[in-house]
Amino acid sequence: MTAEPVTAPTAPHTTHAVFNQAPPRRDVNEFTLNTALNEAVDRYAPQAQRDDLERLGGLVGSAGFIDDARLANAHGPRLRTHDEWGNRIDDIEFHPSYHRIIGEALRSGAHSHAWANPGPGANVERAARFMLLSQIEPGHACPVSMTHAVVPSLHADRRLADFWLPKVTSLDYDPRRIDPAEKSAVTFGMAMTEKQGGSDIRANTTRAVAAGDHYLITGHKWFCSAPQSDAFLVIAQLDEGPSCFVVPRVLPGGELNTVRIQRLKDKLGNKSNASSEVEFDSTVGWLLGEPGRGVRTIIEMVSRTRLDCVLGTAAGMRQSVAEAAWHARSRAAFGTTLIDAPLMRAVLADLQLETEAATYASLHLAAAYDDESSDAADFRRLATAVGKYWICKRGPEHAYESLECLGGNGYTESFPLARRYREQPVMAVWEGSGNVIVLDVLRALAREPRTAKSFLGFLETGLGRHADFDSAYESLARSLQSAVEDVSGGDPSALAALQSRGRVLVEKMALLMQSAILFESAPAEVAASFATARLGADRGREYGALPTGVEIDFLVDRA
Repeated sequence: MTAEPVTAPTAPHTTHAVFNQAPPRRDVNEFTLNTALNEAVDRYAPQAQRDDLERLGGLVGSAGFIDDARLANAHGPRLRTHDEWGNRIDDIEFHPSYHRIIGEALRSGAHSHAWANPGPGANVERAARFMLLSQIEPGHACPVSMTHAVVPSLHADRRLADFWLPKVTSLDYDPRRIDPAEKSAVTFGMAMTEKQGGSDIRANTTRAVAAGDHYLITGHKWFCSAPQSDAFLVIAQLDEGPSCFVVPRVLPGGELNTVRIQRLKDKLGNKSNASSEVEFDSTVGWLLGEPGRGVRTIIEMVSRTRLDCVLGTAAGMRQSVAEAAWHARSRAAFGTTLIDAPLMRAVLADLQLETEAATYASLHLAAAYDDESSDAADFRRLATAVGKYWICKRGPEHAYESLECLGGNGYTESFPLARRYREQPVMAVWEGSGNVIVLDVLRALAREPRTAKSFLGFLETGLGRHADFDSAYESLARSLQSAVEDVSGGDPSALAALQSRGRVLVEKMALLMQSAILFESAPAEVAASFATARLGADRGREYGALPTGVEIDFLVDRA
């Protein structure tokens, strides 16, 4: 059989021309492009060093930083329990990208700016720095947050504070595992929870015994965050009850302390951050604060790390909506650019609305830590927990909806929103999951009724601005009054009934708090849209299911 000759086509087709795809979102300034963050900084920290924030915005939006974020998560920390000769070393190896990122964070003052520059706006500007870095790579933020938050706890002991505080607040990064006396900069971690107790710290079994000027600690910790840190705050039992200790990783003189890392946690997300189980065996630690008052000593650290959970969630929301809007502006489907399609505009507007509410609430809460008045302390006692509960709960769904805006691209690891979707739940779990936070709010209402008075006093500033807000406020005021009466009466059945509706109560508190903050500080279009979309009778369940009256075009432009 004779083969027929093959004739080449006269005009070959191009088989793989890439078109109708968004360009890479690289080399942008994440501060100057973030309208809500810019305005909130102006409102709460008008004296902020904007040149520094713009420099940082350019850094985290650069192609190099974004690639480092990818590498730090693709090549996460590795545990080396022993060296080649069988010696116990308990060392954590990180990819160089991780060291570059956390080094930039510490040099930018994401941990120390508020302590080094006290005064109005200090915590707000520190929050903005922390959020910009966390927007692109959140895993490194765990040790940065704890190093920031440990400062108030260290003040419980003058001698320990004199040694550690200059190193904690240094604008440097030194990952070497050497005697801390030889270092100018250190980071702190935390080891509180145990497998049998979790958030119930009083159920801990780890014990400490006196040994001269220090203590020997023996026990197991189910979660030890950032085990590569130079020192940790550890809760252990004394005869007086749970007590707080400073446990260095390396002892004076250079010998390793007995902090045996059992394993690194294989987590859903937060892959660049080392979380671990550790064993203490006559491990050396120094008492911080009074014996039996360990929870009281560490509570301010917990409060500030809870605030950082809110900041980190808001930063993640910004990353999510920015990526979604970027894609929608460049992608066409069914004869129109996505950004011009009414359905997509409604989704983007709603995602931006949630982001704005979280951003303004974050900086409002941070500003409350700059105010040393008793009223501000009462407000932030309740408001930090309320914000932590609600904003962090909103994070995962927000990330998912943003991811969906990218279609199939969003579901791949080539784009950052798959990583963000896995990351957002950790902020809701860390430093107290939902039920723990609700119980904390109810405890504050029972033991510190002045916090409810301060909280309601702030909400009253929003009255008369929007009918839906006014109606929701009256309902909440009745609920709070009933709640305080129930818990103060001491009736166990009444307390149980209150707990069963506790999430409903805290959700109402959160939505009204965010709304009042927006009325006070945000553009009128944002504030009114939020009250309509989140408090109105026609509010929808899913993102994009918006009632009439929401300023969709205004919000999409801000995304």
